[in-house]
Amino acid sequence: METKQYSLNNPFKESKAPETQTGIYDDALKLGKELIEKPFLGGGEDRIRVQHSKNRMTVWERIKVLTDEEPNITYQNWGPNLDGASIVTGILNIKGRDVAVYGHDFTLRAGSMDATNGSKLARLIQMAGTHGIPLIGMNDSAGAYVPAGVGGLDGYSEAFTALRKISGVVPSVMLMFGFNAGGGAYLPRQGSFMIQCDGTFFGLTGPGVVKSVLGEDISAEDLGGPKVHGQSGVVDLVTGDELGSLRTAIRLLSYLPDNNHSFAPFYPTSDPVDRFIYEEDILFRKTFNSPTGMNTPFDITLYLQQICDHGEFFELQPQRARNIVTAFGRIGGHVVGFLANNSAVSSGQIDIGASRKGTRFVRFCNLYNIPMVFVEDTTGFLPGRDQEHNGIVLEGRKLLDSIIDLRTPRLTLIIRNAFGGAYATFNSYFTGASMVFALPTARIAVMGPAGKEYVYKDEITSIQKEFLANVKKGMSEKEAAAVRDAKLFEIGQRYEKELMNPKEALSLGSVSSIILPGYTRNVLSKNLNFLMSKYKPAEMSGPQREFE
Repeated sequence: METKQYSLNNPFKESKAPETQTGIYDDALKLGKELIEKPFLGGGEDRIRVQHSKNRMTVWERIKVLTDEEPNITYQNWGPNLDGASIVTGILNIKGRDVAVYGHDFTLRAGSMDATNGSKLARLIQMAGTHGIPLIGMNDSAGAYVPAGVGGLDGYSEAFTALRKISGVVPSVMLMFGFNAGGGAYLPRQGSFMIQCDGTFFGLTGPGVVKSVLGEDISAEDLGGPKVHGQSGVVDLVTGDELGSLRTAIRLLSYLPDNNHSFAPFYPTSDPVDRFIYEEDILFRKTFNSPTGMNTPFDITLYLQQICDHGEFFELQPQRARNIVTAFGRIGGHVVGFLANNSAVSSGQIDIGASRKGTRFVRFCNLYNIPMVFVEDTTGFLPGRDQEHNGIVLEGRKLLDSIIDLRTPRLTLIIRNAFGGAYATFNSYFTGASMVFALPTARIAVMGPAGKEYVYKDEITSIQKEFLANVKKGMSEKEAAAVRDAKLFEIGQRYEKELMNPKEALSLGSVSSIILPGYTRNVLSKNLNFLMSKYKPAEMSGPQREFE
C-alpha cells in the first residue's frame, strides 16, 4: 500500500521557472519587477551618497519616518528623459489614518518639475480632496526643469491650481527640505502649515540671482532661511533638522481633522477635568500679589499648561508676535484652538503682527470645525505712527472679522485686562461668543488707568487748582506737589476699585459668570462638552465676504 507524502510547503508560492524556459510571459514579469523596483533606486548610489553628505535624507527614508507600514505608491510613471520620476506620490497610513503624501526625489534631476510630474502631483492632491484625507508635502526641489521648457511651468500651474482647490477642504502640512526656489517656494505656501528646518532655504530666487540683479551680497540663510521665514510668518514652525520636522508633522496631524466635514481626533483623557488646579491658583497669587500688583506681566503659556489635558499643547508660530499665542490643545479629549494674549510681551497689546497671526489661526479653526478658547489679557491695540502707517486699522479689522465669522463653539475667559476696542473685538458675546467667563481679577473697562482723567475730570481739575493756590499762598512746591499727588493717587485707587473690575460686565450680562482660579479647566470642559454635543461638523456655507 502506497504511503501518502505530506508537505508544509505552500503549493501556490511563486516558484522560479527553470532558466531554460523563457517566453513572453517571463519577459513581462522581469519588466514588471524592474519597473516596481526602479523608483526605490532613485538616482543611484552615487546620488544617494551626495544627498547623505549634505545631512539630508532620501525621499524614501523620509517616508519611513512618517510610517512603519508599507506605503501605497501611486502614479509610478517614469519617462524616457526621467519625466515624472523626480516626485514620489502615495497614500500612507500614519497612526491609523490615511494621508496623501508627496515628496521630491532630489537624487533625480534635483527634484525638478516638468509637465509629467506636475500632472502626477495634481492628481494626488485632487485625490486627497475627493476622498477627504489630509496631505503632507515633502518639498526638496530646484524648481522647474529648464530643459522641459514651458512644460515645467505648466506642471507648476497644474499643481498650484489643484492645491488651491483643496484649500479649506482638507488640511495640508508642508515640510521644507534642501534648497527650494521659484515654484518650489510658491507651491508649498498654499498649504495649511509650513515647517522648515535649519540648514534649508526657499525663496523666489537664490543669493546668486540677487547679487547679479541687485548687486547685494547675502547668504542663503539670511535670504530665505528658517529664521527669516519664521519671523515673517511665511513658515509656522521651525525645527533643528529633518527628523524633527517629520516628527513635528506627525504631532501636528494629531490635532487636525481629516477634512472640513469631520471633527479633529478625540482622545479620551485620564487627566480628570474636575480636579482643582493648585498650580493655577499659585500662578495668579504670585503674579498679582507681587510688588507691581495688577501690572505684573506673566507668560500665558504657563496658564495654558494648567487647563490642557496633561499640560500638553502645540503652539504655532512661536517664534513671532509673541504678544499673542496661537496653539492647539485638548480639554477633556476635545481638540481646541487657543488664541491668548501674552502680557509677558508688550503687555499683550495687539499689533499688526499679532493681528495677522491671530486672523489666520481663527480662520483655520473656522474652516475645520475646531472649537476655540479665547484667553483675554490685553490693554488694547498698539497705537503709534509705525502701526498706523503700516495698516493696524486694516489688520485689526481682519482679526475682528475672522472672529465675527467664526461658527464653531467658542469660549472666552477674561483673566485680567479687557479694555476698549480690544474687549469688543476679542470674542465678546456681541461678536458671537458662546460663553464668556471672567476671573475675579478681570478688569473690564472702556479705558485702563488713564480713564480716571475722564471719569473724575472735575475732581482732578480741582486738585490742580488747589496745587497752584497752595504754591501761591507760600507753601513750597515740593510740599504742594506731595499733597496733590496723594489726592491723585487716591483717585486712581478709587477708579480701579470702582470701575476696573468685572462687576459692571457681570451685571449687564456681558460676562455670564465668575470662575475662581483652580476651577477653570472644570468649567471650560463642562461647557465645551455641552456645546460640542450640539455642534454638527460641516463645510462652510453662506456668502463670501469681501475681505479675507
